[in-house]
Amino acid sequence: MPKKFVLIDSNALVHRGFHALPPTMATKEGEIINAVYGFTMVFLNVLAKLKPDYAAACFDLAAPTFRHKASDLYKAKRLKGASELYAQIPRVREILRAFNIPIFEKKGYEADDLIGTLAREISQKYKEIEVIIVTGDLDILQLVRENVFAYTLRKGVKDTVIYDAKMVRERYALAPRQLPDFKGLAGDASDNIPGVYKVGEKTASQILKVFGSIEKLYAFLEAHPAEEKLKYKDLEIKGKLLENLRKFKKDAYLSKKLGTIVQDVGIKFDLAKCVLTDFNRQKVLNIFQKLEFQSLIAKIPASQNPPATRSASYAAQNKAGDYRMVKSLADLNNLIVQLQNAKNGFCLDTETTSVKPTEAELVGISFAIAPGRAFYAPIKYQNSAVKYGGKSALDLLKPILTDPNLPKIGHNLKYDYIVLAQAGVNLQGIYFDTMLASYLLNPGSRQHSLDALSFSMLGYEKIKTESLLGKGKQQITMNLVNLAQVTEYSCEDADMALRLSLILKKKLEQEKLAKLFFEVEMPLLPILAQMEENGVKIDQDYLKSLNWEMDVKIRVLQKRIYNNAGSEFNINSTRELENILFEKIGLSTLGIKRTQTGYSTAAGELAKLRDKHPIIDLISRYRELAKLKSTYVQALPRLVNPKTGRVHTSFNQTITATGRLSSSNPNLQNIPIRTKLGNSIRKAFIPEKGYVLLALDYSQIDLRVVAHLSGDTQLIAAFRDDQDIHIATAAKIYNVNLEDVSPRQRQAAKAINFGLIYGMSAYGLSETLKISREQAQEFIESYLESYPSLEEYVQKVIRFAKKNGYVKTLLGRKRLLPEIRSSQTQIVRAAERMAINMPSQGMTADILKMAMIQASKIIGEKNDECRLLLQVHDDLLFEVKKEKARFWAERFKKIMEGIYKLSVPLKVEATIGKNWGEMEGGVTGN
Repeated sequence: MPKKFVLIDSNALVHRGFHALPPTMATKEGEIINAVYGFTMVFLNVLAKLKPDYAAACFDLAAPTFRHKASDLYKAKRLKGASELYAQIPRVREILRAFNIPIFEKKGYEADDLIGTLAREISQKYKEIEVIIVTGDLDILQLVRENVFAYTLRKGVKDTVIYDAKMVRERYALAPRQLPDFKGLAGDASDNIPGVYKVGEKTASQILKVFGSIEKLYAFLEAHPAEEKLKYKDLEIKGKLLENLRKFKKDAYLSKKLGTIVQDVGIKFDLAKCVLTDFNRQKVLNIFQKLEFQSLIAKIPASQNPPATRSASYAAQNKAGDYRMVKSLADLNNLIVQLQNAKNGFCLDTETTSVKPTEAELVGISFAIAPGRAFYAPIKYQNSAVKYGGKSALDLLKPILTDPNLPKIGHNLKYDYIVLAQAGVNLQGIYFDTMLASYLLNPGSRQHSLDALSFSMLGYEKIKTESLLGKGKQQITMNLVNLAQVTEYSCEDADMALRLSLILKKKLEQEKLAKLFFEVEMPLLPILAQMEENGVKIDQDYLKSLNWEMDVKIRVLQKRIYNNAGSEFNINSTRELENILFEKIGLSTLGIKRTQTGYSTAAGELAKLRDKHPIIDLISRYRELAKLKSTYVQALPRLVNPKTGRVHTSFNQTITATGRLSSSNPNLQNIPIRTKLGNSIRKAFIPEKGYVLLALDYSQIDLRVVAHLSGDTQLIAAFRDDQDIHIATAAKIYNVNLEDVSPRQRQAAKAINFGLIYGMSAYGLSETLKISREQAQEFIESYLESYPSLEEYVQKVIRFAKKNGYVKTLLGRKRLLPEIRSSQTQIVRAAERMAINMPSQGMTADILKMAMIQASKIIGEKNDECRLLLQVHDDLLFEVKKEKARFWAERFKKIMEGIYKLSVPLKVEATIGKNWGEMEGGVTGN
């Protein structure tokens, strides 16, 4: 097997990462890291896939190169990259240095020239080594030859292809060495290389197939200076082509020079210094910790210089953990005494047989009493219960776990709460959840796992779960793992969470988020756990019937689509659908986004064609039906817990950047609202016998919050007078009386009302209302004239965000927006829309959470009479005894409307029903 040498085109990979990954990727400190993350991911993927023996990286320098001196126009039209991109290059260099990768750069030359020089030297001196150039730039393909290959990124940072000489020839119908000649004739617009005027790629390729090079072409032309029509082999050159070839000869030679990669730059190269495994893993971990690259740790290859132990970085800063297994009744009693004396709290972590808490069986519990000191109490090992003096550890620990005066700390305590509840223990004294604290401090991040936080905040690499359980078909459950291994793993979890809680608590106080954390987020945690436990009943017979009905409708739509298309095809195949729409039917592709394989058939793109052909609406309806059928009608019965006969959705408290809750398995937020299809799905959610469903919905709460925040007197007056806000708005912007507002005008006003709080632009409004952008802009201007304080409020929010890098709600909930200071206009505009949206959306989330807390307090122990089941959008859904429906509706309505004092009244509508899709009002008598 030949050895492999990887040459990294660093600037090309940095640019690709920057443009492929979200500009919002940032560390907790606000450092933008999308480019450096993309670069590092590609680099590590290359190491894993190619397993090279050597590596070197090449960079461009900011100074002009010999090409700029040869032509003032070279790259003159290329826009300067964003400052956020260039700011990340030092980090890329830092990562390369940590891996001990030599860096090559030279004034007057581009990275391509250094790569060309190194590739030539290595391939000539070391015949046993294959050179693989890693790049996102196809200019490199001219360097490909017998033992030189190009590993290129086709799309994003994961879609790759390796070019050899054969593949280059298949792509261009030319040999790699001919590609500079190809640029000489066809030019390269991206680098502002002119080529020969009016000679395209196809013509250039045809010429070079015959002549081989520019030099041979012009030797032939110069041998026939006066002829107006020439023929060489099968190629005929005449007319404008011949004229332009003669006229732009200098451009052809200059373009070839500009497009040719130099292969003889004077640089010093030492193969021994490029050995890939010659790096210190700890240096890599240190920079990964700074950049919060926890997800990439597993990709780091083995090194010749590994740390002394798995936790070297941790051990350097902290004493090694004293982790013990509870082996006897005396050990357990000693642990109980220590837990009773832990007045400042202790950390707990459960080990189970499943990641889904309602299906998990408890295997053991670990407790961290102090940093570096933890105990593991096994409850089940193999398939047998572990006993202490004839009793389970859980029985003896139950008084501790249910004591509300002993503060409990943990990571994702909602999971532990449900697991313990399934085992008959009502966990009390829940005090601090490190996952929730991390989320509140960095709501835009997805790095809230214990592994990620331990690494980024403590510099500690935790034991990987899969190292104990395995993965795939070979995966086992925790009760089958060796007790000594489980002890270290579980104690480590509890220990890390305890250490993190000490740091995170201080950060919450510093950011003035402690009150929100302790008074809203933490009290909500056990409520969500209880809701997950409660679950909701599903009418499976109804779903079977609905599935049959949807099948019939889908088949009818299929036939209509086939009739419109003129033939049958796979509607679910994007390639076949693209062919039908744009080739067979011949719909215009103007304005339609391109994909790697052709034109997009995504919903947003098809919406642009809605008025062009009846097949578009049919496809949209087909897709909606098919998606709802698979996502809900077919999936819901599979999600029913056989023990409870109910579906137990998971409520996510740490996902959305605005503080809103989300749900998964199933995602109930995505069931369409106020549509027949959505209603048909909701009908499947039913109460137990003797109960009814009770829904309480905040009416237009986002707009009411906006009215309060903006202080707009017109908007406030409309809400105080209990007007239909959309009719009131329509009357103002259309200049008509309230009673004369048409349904269409109300719909337009509604779009503008909600568009404002979501930061909608004139373009967005025009797309929503299917009107011109000019008309949409007129609507917005008329709207802002009607509510003058709104524009002032919007600008105030944007100014605050740009000054502080975040926005916040009335309760202090923050959304970090470092990208609002970007040098890229498009990114700034998107950040501004998020800034406008957050104060109202976030405050709505806060109000709903406070309402859930108060509602749960008054339910108390009456869970048999009334249960909180779901929170979806602005609704709370309860299951209540039929005869008590009015009583609970009135109590909840009063609580929800009085939960927070705004300058406008909060309004709640109560409805009841025998299923979620058929709810009726009048339950509270108003």
